[in-house]
Amino acid sequence: MSKYLFEVGVEELPYKFIPMAIDQLNQGFEKFLNDNNIKFGNVKVMATPRRLAVIVDGLAASQPDVEKVVKGPIAKVAFDEQGNLTKAGEGFANKNGVSKSDLYVEDNYVFAKISIKGKNTKDLLQENVPQIFSKLQGPHFMRWGANDVKFSRPIRWVLSILDSEEVPIRIIDKESSNKTNGHRFSTQNIVINNPDEYIGKLRDAKVIVDQDERKARILELTKIEADKLNAVTKISDDLLEEVTYIVEYPVAVTCDFDTAYLTIPQEVAVTVMETHQRYFALYEKSGKLINKFVTITNYIGNEFENIKAGNLRVIKARLDDAVFFFNEDTKKPLESYVESLKGMTFQKGMGSVYDKTQRIINLSEKISSYLGINKPSVKRTAELCKADLATNLVFEFTELQGFIGADYARVSGEEQGVQDGIREHYFPLNADSETAQSIEGQIVGIADKIDTICAVFAAGKKPTGSSDPLGVRRAALGIIKTILEHNLKLDLSKVIEDAIALLPVKADIKSDVEEFFTQRLIIFLNSDYQKNILEACSSKNPCKDLCDYLSRVKATANLNNEKLLENANRVLRILKDDTSVSVNEALFVEQAEKDLFKSIQEVKFAGNYEQYLNDLTSINATVTKFFDDVLVMDKDEKIKNNRLALLKDLKEKYALLTDFSKL
Repeated sequence: MSKYLFEVGVEELPYKFIPMAIDQLNQGFEKFLNDNNIKFGNVKVMATPRRLAVIVDGLAASQPDVEKVVKGPIAKVAFDEQGNLTKAGEGFANKNGVSKSDLYVEDNYVFAKISIKGKNTKDLLQENVPQIFSKLQGPHFMRWGANDVKFSRPIRWVLSILDSEEVPIRIIDKESSNKTNGHRFSTQNIVINNPDEYIGKLRDAKVIVDQDERKARILELTKIEADKLNAVTKISDDLLEEVTYIVEYPVAVTCDFDTAYLTIPQEVAVTVMETHQRYFALYEKSGKLINKFVTITNYIGNEFENIKAGNLRVIKARLDDAVFFFNEDTKKPLESYVESLKGMTFQKGMGSVYDKTQRIINLSEKISSYLGINKPSVKRTAELCKADLATNLVFEFTELQGFIGADYARVSGEEQGVQDGIREHYFPLNADSETAQSIEGQIVGIADKIDTICAVFAAGKKPTGSSDPLGVRRAALGIIKTILEHNLKLDLSKVIEDAIALLPVKADIKSDVEEFFTQRLIIFLNSDYQKNILEACSSKNPCKDLCDYLSRVKATANLNNEKLLENANRVLRILKDDTSVSVNEALFVEQAEKDLFKSIQEVKFAGNYEQYLNDLTSINATVTKFFDDVLVMDKDEKIKNNRLALLKDLKEKYALLTDFSKL
């Protein structure tokens, strides 16, 4: 078995493009090998800011030979009366590279069995690798130099070898060779004699080409630096990935800054370090930020003073701005900024942010009453939740809205519940982050998000496949997660109705918003439950009680009784049109009618859908006996209608759980 190595050296790639390129190259090579029936073991794609590399191991030397039967013309067309080939017969034989003796007749048609020799893998690589690379897609591709082909960055070299043999290819304007280059400040023109040397020789040249190894190395180095200070890090996956793709040879350097900067909100300092500078903040084990951070450099050497000085100079300027804004903002209480919200537009036709705040206050009070919550801190949170949008610090660090408001609420002497609510009402910040833990954050967060969603729908800006105005999909998911995770018994339909009534424009959008929530709910739960179950349970409006909906889904997912499905669907088929007649026991004729009536009365929902499903299952035999012994469509109209009324009661019992017709 052979091993193939392909590498394209480039100027520094944008870090966001690199994982995209890895996925595309992996898919491209696997598709090429599978489509061409070339046996292989594994495709491994590696990348740094300056190179994209692919190693394919376990490669077969060639495609396997293939024998196939080819159908030709009708026999009397291919042969004349003397049995000689006609022009049509000769054409068929020549086309398939066979002689007359290789042809045979079957079912009055001429056939030829031909052998197709598999192509050499090297030749196939030469033909296909440039095409695979040319299909890479990413943002901001452009032409470089005199080339017509677009790519993310200029290409500097190409390496292409199969075992110890070069496989000559051309990528845009560069011919391949068996040479690569190390780190910018290390060895260049490195000869790779075979793919097995590649990773090791690059490591010697200060390039860790495998991104997984590089990522693990970054975590290891950062922990070593943190341990020296008895500190810990909190590295997000996004930041770790970004740092991984901006260095080829990670070296950790610990820097510090003046402790005076720790007086500003911790989130501000961390944002400056992580979001703006790609540093790893360091914390005490208690979680308190310290005045030190780790930066990962792409540096070869052991003189770090200039690196430390440069990083300190940059972060000092950013933190000085933050300190200035913090001191200016906190000269007055947070509530004084509410009036300034009148000059900030929420969205066209939907008033100012101040108007939105008033709607949030109103909705929060209604939601509190629906939940039976009586806490003044909820209203106070709603009053102040958007105030920080008018501060200098949020204007500078927009991603910290809510966090800064919570800290300013602390400085202003607001109670802890209000501080927590202001910070958490934006939660969850993404699909994987936590929901609000305080009741203030939960209620005000739902009010804020439902107002945004209804405003977008009322403005005629429903989300589409390519657009999500004001992030309403994320907002709906946030509401769903908050309600389900904290088991809030809330009629979301009523809240939607309240939110629509508060908008400055009148719009008939309630059903559209409810359907939007239902679809987001199904998408959210689809990873845990089958879609047909989710849709069947949504026949009863999920927005009336999301927690009840989830309980019905969980119970229905455990349904494993064909007879129950059969009986429920038989009832649904008979009752195409519901009757308004009530059951009259005096009209029962058969014992099976009486037994079914009694069984239906005994099936009652007591708050547990698992038990309710068991109860429905337990009356299967009675339902089956009814259908076996009783003719529903009796000639006597009164008896027929009474039996339909009996089935209507049974149908309602089934419908309380789910729509069995969709299962």
